[in-house]
Amino acid sequence: MRWLQLGRTLVRLADLYAVLLLGPGRARWTLMMLPGAPIRGLAPHLLAREPIHEVARVTPLGDRLLGRVAQRLTQLVSENEMVGRLGGDEFAIVVRDATDLSRLETLARRTIEAISAPYEIDQNTLHIGASLGVAVGPRDGRTAETLVRSSDLALYRSKDAGGGIFNTYEPQLHAQAEERRVLELALRKALTNDELSLNYQPVVDADKGEMVGFEALLRWHHPALGVISPAKFIPIAEETRLIGSIGEWVLRTACTEAASWPANIRLSVNVSAEQLLNPSFVSIVISALSNSGLPADRLELEVTESVFMREGTSAVQVLERILDLGVRLSLDDFGTGYSSLGYLSRTRFSTIKIDRSFVQAASKGRPEAIAIIRAVVALAQSLGMATTAEGVETEAEHRMIQELGCAKVQGYYFGRPLPVEEARRLTARPANDTSAAA
Repeated sequence: MRWLQLGRTLVRLADLYAVLLLGPGRARWTLMMLPGAPIRGLAPHLLAREPIHEVARVTPLGDRLLGRVAQRLTQLVSENEMVGRLGGDEFAIVVRDATDLSRLETLARRTIEAISAPYEIDQNTLHIGASLGVAVGPRDGRTAETLVRSSDLALYRSKDAGGGIFNTYEPQLHAQAEERRVLELALRKALTNDELSLNYQPVVDADKGEMVGFEALLRWHHPALGVISPAKFIPIAEETRLIGSIGEWVLRTACTEAASWPANIRLSVNVSAEQLLNPSFVSIVISALSNSGLPADRLELEVTESVFMREGTSAVQVLERILDLGVRLSLDDFGTGYSSLGYLSRTRFSTIKIDRSFVQAASKGRPEAIAIIRAVVALAQSLGMATTAEGVETEAEHRMIQELGCAKVQGYYFGRPLPVEEARRLTARPANDTSAAA
């Protein structure tokens, strides 16, 4: 590999070096640890609204962006560092003396700030961000390969925490990485091995107590690993882009099932930002509705605010085309991300879902949570949208949500996620009887 060859050449010239690398196609910066020196590595990851390797495909815009990144990196370095482009979208910063840890931490913060500032190119505003992972040698590895791996593991922790921070490598990260590798390999076979299934959680009218819909929730039961939490395998599916095929299966399966429900029962299906980047996604929705016979107005797709963080992509245009089909759109986990009134006013949402964290905090009497729920309800009503409160688990919470004005509720008080057979039986009961789901 070119960057390892470069690093080994530099090691012959001095005792302490660190290399900051942007690998082609990976949108990742890595401050490498080289053999034989107790230096610190930083691995920032370009997260955010438009990955640099995606922008770089669009020339000359991509070329200009790479040039601007190089300029900013050059401005960061002192006589103690060197910066250069290795080829493609691959850059490196070589730190001659890496013994001053505070200097490296300062470099990390300055790198985040410099890379994250907006880029104005050809009347386009481009945004990229940074997260950092830290590995210390020789404690975290005595070879370049080991230390890069250690810094990568710390990087993933920073990324999972939401980005814009750095974490230090810890030995247990290797065990977590091995678990992730095993899960990824198993997930690649889960669909063909018929290991995936759907549960359905009731959505209830807050005032009448009548069931008005189900949310389809993906479940995975592996024959050897057992039941695997969606919190573990969904992020892996998104990172490996397996979410495309899995998400299509979920949509088609759920639509087929919902077509047999009473006409007043709607179906909600979660859709990731990655799925909306697929040019064929609208055709997939059309096909799922056509093959199942489910009317478009009985399908509601749930998206999170992350969809609107990807400026310059086609996701918003895809949503508009889906809305034109008559499909409803719900904004999930509102208030937990980068909430903006702008996309609420531009996009025709039918429902705003209030995250369970606000419901739980409000039930404990926290005034800020109560104020937030009231504000979201008022905002939704002014825009002609309904609100669904998630995570309602007690009668007291249900009464509170009613008083705060939420239109729909969802949570264990009305029903846990149900296997398909139990959901079918529930749809056959009187409209206001959800006791079987509790």
